[in-house]
Amino acid sequence: MTQDATLISDRGRSRQQLPEEVAAYVRELIISGRVCPGEYLRLDRIAEAVGVSNTPVREGLLALRSEGFVELVPRKGFVAAAFTEQDVRDLFWVQAQLASELAARAAVRITPEQLDQLEAVLVAEERAGLDESQRLVDLGHAFHRAINRAAGSRRLAFLLGAAARQLPPRFFLSMAGRVAGAREDHRGLVEALHRGDADRARELMHRHVLAGADELIEVLVTSGLWAEQESAS
Repeated sequence: MTQDATLISDRGRSRQQLPEEVAAYVRELIISGRVCPGEYLRLDRIAEAVGVSNTPVREGLLALRSEGFVELVPRKGFVAAAFTEQDVRDLFWVQAQLASELAARAAVRITPEQLDQLEAVLVAEERAGLDESQRLVDLGHAFHRAINRAAGSRRLAFLLGAAARQLPPRFFLSMAGRVAGAREDHRGLVEALHRGDADRARELMHRHVLAGADELIEVLVTSGLWAEQESAS
């Protein structure tokens, strides 16, 4: 990509959006095993792949450094850090803590209108076919977003979103068949919210989110992620 073409590409997106796009792209490279731990990340190649200039690439990599996905080697550049099974479990543990608290708060303040919205999402989810991966993922996100909004705790919801963004969206697509199996959990959550049962809502949400760790680990093991890392070490 020429410099002029890169500048034109950059103009259509906000300055804040560009590093986020870079970070999302590199996270997926690391979690999918397309780059191995210790492998150097070429700024020019990432810039070309994402369609940005080198500046947002560096900003995106610095953000990933703070998340532990990359390391900065002085005078040499950025390298991919290892992404382990424990990392997956830790990410889901953080999400479970925040999501369960939000569910508990939602149980004591959710409005009839918000309950109707949740019911509508749940009905659509139950009617979706198991082969509609993207639709199942979108409905799952809509379900959790509705609960988070009902909790009335914007800061907690923001922190939960930041944790969830560390997992690339395509992995939720890989888990879509299993997401369909979570319909029972979602129905139980709606029932707890109808009753205003904060303890039950907290328990169900915590268990529901942690189950995602086992599901994603199964996907990553099947993909050969850690086998490739072990052979490269």
